Amino acid sequence: MPQLQGKIAWVTGAGSGIGEAAALALAEEGAAVVLTGRRREALEGVAKRIAEAGGSAHVEPGDLMKAATATRIAAAIKERFGRLDILVNNAGLNILERSWVQLTPETAEEVIDGNLASAFYCVIAALPMMRAQRDGILIHTASWAGRWVSPLSGPAYVAAKHGVVAMSHSINMEECVNGIRSSCVCPGEVATPILAKRPVPVSKEDRDKMVQAADCGDLIRYIACLPKHVCINEVVISPTWNRGYLPGVPGGAGKG
Repeated sequence: MPQLQGKIAWVTGAGSGIGEAAALALAEEGAAVVLTGRRREALEGVAKRIAEAGGSAHVEPGDLMKAATATRIAAAIKERFGRLDILVNNAGLNILERSWVQLTPETAEEVIDGNLASAFYCVIAALPMMRAQRDGILIHTASWAGRWVSPLSGPAYVAAKHGVVAMSHSINMEECVNGIRSSCVCPGEVATPILAKRPVPVSKEDRDKMVQAADCGDLIRYIACLPKHVCINEVVISPTWNRGYLPGVPGGAGKG
C-alpha cells in the first residue's frame, strides 16, 4: 500500500535534478504531485513519466522569484484539491561569477531571490492550508553551503542557503503547535544540472561518485512518509568520496 495515498504534494524546481527525483518518488508513494518550475516543457516531461507509471501529476509553471506566483499556485492547489500535505521547496540556482569582486547588485539579487526569497514565498503561501488541516510537512533543499561557508559557492549562495536553514528551524518553532513539521535537507555534491554553473568544470568520473538526484529523492520520500509525531529537523548528506576532504582536488562538497 503506497504510504502517501490521498496526499497532495507541491514540488518546486520539479523539472530536473532533485526536484524531479522527489516528484517521481512521492508520486510512486501515491501522492498527487503538483509540479512547478520555469520551464513548462520540462515539467510536462516529468508529469508524463509519472502518468506512465500510474501516478498523478499536475503542471503549474511559474517564476517563484515573484511572490505573486507562489500565491497564485497555492490558490490553484486549494481550488483543485482543497488541501496541501507536502511542500518540497527545491527551486534554486547559482551563477558563474560568484566572488565579491565579480558580484553585481543584479546577480546577487538573482541568487538570493532564486534560493531564499522564492522559498519564503512558497512557505507563506502553503502554511494557511496546512494550519487549517492541522497537518503538513515542508521539506526544503538547502546545501552543505547552508552550514559551512566556502568561497567556491560564492557569498550570495552561501548566505541564501544559510537563510533557508534558519527559515526551516523557525517554522518548527512557531508551527509545531499546529501539527506542522519542517525539514531541511543539506546535500553535499549532487550530480545535477546545477553543476553546469560551476566555474571549474566537473568531470563525468567525479559526477559518478557524487550523491545522485535519486538518492535525494529517496531521502525526501522517507521524510515525507514519517508519522506526523516525528520531525526530522535537518539532514546533512554527502558523497562517501567527498572532494571537500581531498587536498588538491578542485571543488568541494555541497558548494552549489
